[in-house]
Amino acid sequence: MRFVQIIEMTTTRYEEIEKLHEKWLKDTEGQRTVQSELVCRDRDNPDRYVIIVEFPSYEGAMKNNDLPATGEIATGMAALASETSFRNLDVIRMD
Repeated sequence: MRFVQIIEMTTTRYEEIEKLHEKWLKDTEGQRTVQSELVCRDRDNPDRYVIIVEFPSYEGAMKNNDLPATGEIATGMAALASETSFRNLDVIRMD
């Protein structure tokens, strides 16, 4: 079953978060299980971001979560953002 994680955060330092993401992409090449990422900015609150990450399964997401580089980016994002929340969703239907 496909799995989606939604990350919501508030930050004025998005460019720094993007640099962390570029490093994560490099460090996890050939290892990560992410199928797609969609990064969105809130039009009504431009410091608010929503990141939608798709995985093949919950187990795939946990494998990705266990990568050392994922821990590093999570720590970095926590230092650069506030009001961060995570939603973990099983995909029931995709049309």
